[in-house]
This record gives sequence, structure tokens and C-alpha cells, in this order.
Amino acid sequence: MTVPATLYRYFAVCFLVNILFAMGVLLGIVYLFETIELLRRAGDRPDVTLWMVLQMSLFKIPEVGQILFPFAILFSAIYTFWTMNRKQELVVIRAAGFSVWQFLAPVMAVALAVGVLNITILNPVGAALLSKYEAMEDERLANRRNYVTLLREGIWLRQVRPSEGGHVILHAGRIDINVWELSDVLVLFFDADDLFERRIDAPTARLTDGQWVFKDARDYTNDQNRPAYVPVISLPTDLTTAELEDSFSSPSSLSFWALPGFIRTMDMTGFDATPLRIHYQSLLSQPLLFLAMVLLAACVSLRPPRLQGTFIMILVAVFAGFVIFFLSSFLQALGASQQIPLFLAAWAPAIVSCLLGVSVILNTEDG
Repeated sequence: MTVPATLYRYFAVCFLVNILFAMGVLLGIVYLFETIELLRRAGDRPDVTLWMVLQMSLFKIPEVGQILFPFAILFSAIYTFWTMNRKQELVVIRAAGFSVWQFLAPVMAVALAVGVLNITILNPVGAALLSKYEAMEDERLANRRNYVTLLREGIWLRQVRPSEGGHVILHAGRIDINVWELSDVLVLFFDADDLFERRIDAPTARLTDGQWVFKDARDYTNDQNRPAYVPVISLPTDLTTAELEDSFSSPSSLSFWALPGFIRTMDMTGFDATPLRIHYQSLLSQPLLFLAMVLLAACVSLRPPRLQGTFIMILVAVFAGFVIFFLSSFLQALGASQQIPLFLAAWAPAIVSCLLGVSVILNTEDG
């Protein structure tokens, strides 16, 4: 017996409306707390207006939404099944001869569709808004004066010279992150009026405590026709290795479509792209994870109303959802440190949860 189209649409629409409601409530709460936190940080900065704070909070919301989405799917599925059970709708559907998998099919289809929509459309939009948030945070709240960009041509870095005025632009073709040594280095010096002052070419440069050290450098200036050979040149900097690595490797600020190209760029320039690979695979696994949340909700919400302990079972499902979240974060951390395979770190929570949900339903349902 096939599920009528009307019944199929009814399940799908109810579940989709509950997802939108759950996400709206969760994101509203997050927006409120994020605004309060930004107001606290901007308390001693008169140049940061309330409108800027509201904008920054709004730009930050999509990143948090990516974290909350699995919980919204879980809560929405539990509420959908619980409501239908309370109204005896599932009893009537079962009595009509439909199996549990038949009326679960539209809900699972919506979960898979939302997962695909999330990684293909919502994630790129969220990444663009997060980039705007980080730019405003750097400019308005953090006062960061160093800017790092990673391209196929290599790494580009801009830093100011507070004591002398002006700024410095540094380019390197490749970097060895084990010793933080740059190769094929070009350094351009500009004064406070953005006029060129000096150029340094060096085969290598190393970032040490508070300075760049260029070895076997050739020093060009405006009034010299030939470069001067200098064995060692030091350039003060307030940039640290941690800041350098974090400047362009934030997975959340990169869209799903841009991740493969950026991973290749990091490989070409010598950076470790393992965290980005795990993030990319985790995004690919999201539709399956959303499906697993639906199955987990079905395990505790399809019990007949006459049975006791439904509320306890729902609490168990919510707790299991948090366990899956922390397990996923833990496995991704192990994968980033290359202690477990990348595929296992990214896909294990979704696959295990999905198989667990299917096993429970097969053992508790009659068809």
C-alpha cells in the first residue's frame, strides 16, 4: 500500500513548519545573548554604535545556526511525532495498514532535503555574513592591524609600522609551518603617505619572537641602482604564529563551494589543510546526520499513547542528541590532530546514529 500524496504532504509540511519555528526560537535567543555580549565589549568604544552592534549580531547568527540545525531537526521531529500521537493520528494511520517506514518517509525526505539545502545555499550565505562580522570585529573591537591573505600565488601579509609610520607588505611563495619559515620572500615598505620606500628580496624568512628574520637578503631603496647584499635583516612584528595560522584557516568563514579550492591552495603553500578537510566532509555528512536525528526522534516518539514513560524517553533522546554533538566535536578534534582517519572523524557520528535509530525502530515496531 502506497502513502497517498495528501498524507505525504501533511507529514512533510507539519515537520517543515516545526523546523522553521524551532530555528526561529533558537536563533532569536542566540541573537539576544550575542547582542548583549557585543554591547558589553563595545561599552568603552564610543565609535561603535547600537546599529553596528545589531548588524554584527545578525552577521554572527548563521554560524551559530549551523551548530543548532541538528538540534532543531531533533526537537522538531520529536514534537511532530508527539503531537500526532497525542491526537491519535498515528493510531489511525497504523490502523489503515501503513507501516512505520511509510509515514516516516516524508519526514526523512524533508530532513535530507533540508540538509542538502543547508550545505549548498545556507552555508555559503552564512560564510559570507561571518566574513563581514569578522571584518567589523577586527576593525571596531579587536583593533587588529595585521592582515593575512592566502592565494594560489602564495601568502600575502600586511602589517603597520607604529614607530616609523606607514606599513609593510610581505609576500612568500611557500611556508614550512614546522619551523615557520617562508620561502621566496618579497617585502615592500611604504611610508605614511603610501609612497614606496624600500624593497627586500630574500630566499628565506623566519618568524621568531617579535620579529621577522630575513637571511641572505638583497636590499633595494629608492636612491640605489643596485641592491645591497645583507646577511641578516630583522623586521619587528607583533604577529604570532598562532595568529598567522588562524587568520585564514577558519572553516566557518569559508563556503561549501570554496572549500575544495582553498584546501588545494593551502596544500600548495605548505599549510596543513586537515581541519578544513574534516570540516568539508562534515558538511557532506549533514544530510545523513539530519536523517539520523529524525530516526532518533522516532525511536522515542512513536510509542502508543497508552504506554507510560514517553516523557522520560524524550529526555533520553535529547540527551542522546547532545552526546552525538560532543562525540562529533571530539572525533573532529582527533581527526584534526591526525590520530584517526579523516573519514571516521567526519562521518562516524552520522553513520552510527543512523544505524542505531534503524536498529531500535526495527526491534520496537512491527512493520
